[in-house]
Amino acid sequence: MKRLFVLLVILAVVPFIAMAAEIVSTYKDPSLGMEFVNVQGGCYQMGDTFGDGFRSEKPVHEVCVNDFALAKYDVTVGEFRKFTVATGYKTEAEEVGGSAVLNGSKWEWDASRNWRNPGFNQDDSQPVVCVSWNDAEAFINWLSEASGRRYRLPTEAEWEYAARSGGKEEKYAGGNDVNAAAWYYDNGGGSTHSVGTKQPNGLGLYDMSGNVLQWVQDWYDESYYRDSLLSNPQGPGSGHERVLRGGAWSDKPAYVRAARRSWKPPSHRGSILGFRLAFSAQ
Repeated sequence: MKRLFVLLVILAVVPFIAMAAEIVSTYKDPSLGMEFVNVQGGCYQMGDTFGDGFRSEKPVHEVCVNDFALAKYDVTVGEFRKFTVATGYKTEAEEVGGSAVLNGSKWEWDASRNWRNPGFNQDDSQPVVCVSWNDAEAFINWLSEASGRRYRLPTEAEWEYAARSGGKEEKYAGGNDVNAAAWYYDNGGGSTHSVGTKQPNGLGLYDMSGNVLQWVQDWYDESYYRDSLLSNPQGPGSGHERVLRGGAWSDKPAYVRAARRSWKPPSHRGSILGFRLAFSAQ
């Protein structure tokens, strides 16, 4: 009888333990109030697992990542403004000749465009754009010093793992419904939208598909997927272009898939390019 009682207690408690394991803990940066989601590491199949992607997403390969934290939202205009006010920083678009912008269906370089004036109206709740990889690094260095925590851009492997709700078989961040997951051209296209207005993915992360492309840490090399390390790949040791992930408000659905990759020189900036922060587990 006693054994039966113990068994019943265990059976009653196990579901609650399972539910507790699904609860995602968060961290808030003390300087900006930026929210981060703690991501439990694991292994997954990285790349075009649906078979309808591009050559740059192949071959599919196994990757394992350690625990890390990723910002719940892209860095916003308001957060970036606080950085420039505190430091007097001028972005590369402001210093050396503008940014790439979409004019109808054509991309053009406009010397007057930068994060303050990207070619469409933005408020402080929208993701900052027209920022280069180098600008993102300058922001990260400032916030790291101000907060006492070493922030960084996520690696490409971390980004895709997190976008797919912990490496799940998801075409878009959070599932297979592009309209629920992403701002893209045929779904409110024409400009950015406030962060967090589409549904989050399974980890509570927003805008991992669509709204803006996001710079990640890695250099790009077309052969790297064939040579990738299994554990915590950091990308090639050098290169000419940095990887971007996530798709943007100007894209079609094929370009906002979780496996989709883009790449640009680290000095490049455009009205669809932003970033989000990460940090390693302590």
